Amino acid sequence: QGEILPALFVGWQPASAWEGLTCRLNASREVAPVSLPNCRLIKGIETGSEDIDILPNGLAFISSGLKYPGIKSFAPDKPGEIFLMDLNEDNPRAVELRISRGFDLASFNPHGISTYIDRDDTVYLFVVNHPHQKSTVELFKFVEDDNSLVHLKTIRHDLLTSVNDIVAMGPDSFYATNDHYFSDFLLMFLEMFLGLTWSNVVYYSPKEVKEVASGFYSANGINISPDRKYIYIADVLDHNVHVMEKHANWSLTHVKTLQLDTLVDNLSIDPHTGDIWIGCHPNGMKLFHYDPENLPASEVLRIQSILSEQPVVTRVYADDGSVLQGSSVASPHQGKLLIGTVFHRALFCHL
Repeated sequence: QGEILPALFVGWQPASAWEGLTCRLNASREVAPVSLPNCRLIKGIETGSEDIDILPNGLAFISSGLKYPGIKSFAPDKPGEIFLMDLNEDNPRAVELRISRGFDLASFNPHGISTYIDRDDTVYLFVVNHPHQKSTVELFKFVEDDNSLVHLKTIRHDLLTSVNDIVAMGPDSFYATNDHYFSDFLLMFLEMFLGLTWSNVVYYSPKEVKEVASGFYSANGINISPDRKYIYIADVLDHNVHVMEKHANWSLTHVKTLQLDTLVDNLSIDPHTGDIWIGCHPNGMKLFHYDPENLPASEVLRIQSILSEQPVVTRVYADDGSVLQGSSVASPHQGKLLIGTVFHRALFCHL
């Protein structure tokens, strides 16, 4: 990384770099509120609910306690957790899942998550983890009988440098987004400040690991269409969602890009309609520069018919931070909606 550094400053203009950064962070945007009538904060989730994945049977996995460079944490010394909610219950509550012995819980720092149901109905949970600010992917087996996760393996690879989110393709394969090229905090900030488009998407399997898409400011949320033909990728700093066609050899080709006016974080797919639900940051400056007097807002978008010539974008929910700070995910299930945050609380709504 040291050899690359001097080259970054060739032709550098500080004023235009700062202007570009404030534009990418949507630094001047204020959010107009959009309320949902039947919402309540989820008891027990106080330090984030960065990503949420809901099984077809209504069991929702929630990753909590992310410590991310430059972003607020209300409990910097507390290990991360995975919560489970059963959305079939009339009044669902969040229960922390027990993790099997032998796994290093003290350094558990969960980020993006993804589930995979095998042919024998085994449920695998993939968790992006940042122990000691490194990037690994942890593979767990979910044991429903005793609300536990059995740790199967830790995946590390030179191409998995700064992993944000994953979407599982099989019991040990996935696509992953690297939200930065660098993993060092100062270089990450510099990369963002200079507006480098060095972020990418990687396909991982035990047999093959390869870059499948590149040229992002910061690839963040990733998910797959219900027919499993298309991969959706959110570029949080470019305020857009990329639609990629998936091929038999796992390579991806670009189909289209949908431009939005907010920082798009995690993507959730309604399995019945194919709609994309997005947890968004209306103003990224407030997220990175935390001020209790000027809180980071929350925003949820629903995208219908993204493959059509005129996709429909609806603002389903928006809050100035007084209820929910820094929304990162919105996951629907049969008329219910879970909204998660990077470091704050989580909201359960009836649509």
